[in-house]
Amino acid sequence: MSQKPSAEFDIVVWGATGFTGRLVAEYLARSQDTHRARWALAGRDLGKLGKVRRELAAIAPSCSELPLLIADARDAASLDALVPRTRVVCTTVGPYARYGSELVAACVRAGVSYCDLTGEVQWMRRMIDAHHEQARQSGARIVHTCGFDSIPSDLGVLMMQEHMREAHGGHLDAVRLYMGPMRGGASGGTAASMVQALEEASTDRSVRRIMAHPHALDPVPGPRRPESRDELGVHYSEELGQWTGPFFMATVNTRVVRRSNALLGHPWGEQFRYSEVASYGSGPKGLLRATGFTAGMGGLVAAMQVKRLRTLLEAKVLPAPGEGPTAEAREKGFFVAQLRGEGTSPRTGQQVRLKGKVAAQGDPGYAATSRMLAESALSLAFDDIPSAGGVLTPASCMGMKLVERLRRAGMTFEVEELGS
Repeated sequence: MSQKPSAEFDIVVWGATGFTGRLVAEYLARSQDTHRARWALAGRDLGKLGKVRRELAAIAPSCSELPLLIADARDAASLDALVPRTRVVCTTVGPYARYGSELVAACVRAGVSYCDLTGEVQWMRRMIDAHHEQARQSGARIVHTCGFDSIPSDLGVLMMQEHMREAHGGHLDAVRLYMGPMRGGASGGTAASMVQALEEASTDRSVRRIMAHPHALDPVPGPRRPESRDELGVHYSEELGQWTGPFFMATVNTRVVRRSNALLGHPWGEQFRYSEVASYGSGPKGLLRATGFTAGMGGLVAAMQVKRLRTLLEAKVLPAPGEGPTAEAREKGFFVAQLRGEGTSPRTGQQVRLKGKVAAQGDPGYAATSRMLAESALSLAFDDIPSAGGVLTPASCMGMKLVERLRRAGMTFEVEELGS
C-alpha cells in the first residue's frame, strides 16, 4: 500500500474545480460504497470548491461533508502544509510545466504518492532529473501520464508482455499499437499542454532535442535507433488491413512505454521495439481519412510554430482549459486500440504472435481519462504495490493491479494468440 498509513486522507483531488477535476471527483463520489476512501477536494478558491462539493452531494449525500483544502500551486509553503495530510495527491491542473513542479517537489519531500494527466515530455524529463533519486529515498511514487495518454499504450504493452511471459516464458521483441476507431474531442488541458511545449521548444534548443528523442524518458537517454523513429506519413498496414497515419500522442506514449521497460530492468529486452500510429480504415475511404488527418495535423503543428498563428489558434480554434463536451457527448465517445506483437518462445523455439485490444466507452479525453486517473489514485492508495519510490510510469508502478482495476471499471484489456 501507499506510504503514510496514518495520514488524514487517502486521496486529495487537486484541481477539483476544473472540468476534468470535477469528473474525477464525480467518479470517486459515485464509487464511495465500493472503496470508502477518505478523500478531500483541494484548490486555491474556497468558493469554487464549495460549489463543486454541493454538486457532488447531489450525487452522493455523504459528499456534503467533504473537506475543502486550500493551497496555491506556486506557493511551496502552502503545498508543504497540505501534502503531508494525504497518502495520494491526484492532480488535473495543467499545463504541468507551468503549474505542476512545486506540487511534485512537495510530494517528493513528504514521501507522498502522486498521479497526473501530463503529456509534456520536456517537463517529465525535468521531473526525472530533479526528483527521481530523492523520490526513491522518500518513498514517493510520482506517476505521470495516468489518462488517455498513456495508459492504453503503457498498460496495453504490459498486458501483452505478461501474457507472453506466463504462456511462453519469454518476451515479445516488438509491439505495435494502432489507435482507432475513436470518437471524442481534444481536451482543453491537452491543447494547453501542447501550446506550452511548443512555446518552450520555439525558444530552447534543448527542449527540441528532448521532444524529438525516441528515448527521452529513459533513465539515461541512450542512442537513437532507426526503428524507434515515429511514423510521420501515410502507410498501409498489411497485418491490420488498414491505412495508417501519425497518432498525435505517439511522441509521448512511445517514450513512456520505453521508460517502463527500462525501469522494470528491461524484461522485454534492451532491443525491444515499440511503435504507435492511428488507423483510419481500409479501401479508398480509409486512405482519404488517413491523408486528410495527416495533412491537417501537419498543418496544425506547422502553424503552432508561429507565435502569431499560435495565439490566434488558442483564441479561435483550440478548446480552452476548463471547457469540455456535454455529458451526452461524453457518453457517446469511445476509443479502441489494437495491438500486435511477436517474439520467440524459449520453450519451443517457435515464433509467437499476439493480438491485443484496449478499449473504453466514453470520450477518451474526458470520461475515459477521468476514470483512468481516479482508478490510478485508488490503486496507489489501496493496492499492494511492490514498487519503490521514484518518478515512475503506470506500468512500472501499479502494473497489472491497475489493469485489473480498469477491467472491473468497464475497460477492455484483451489478448489472444494468432499462431506462429
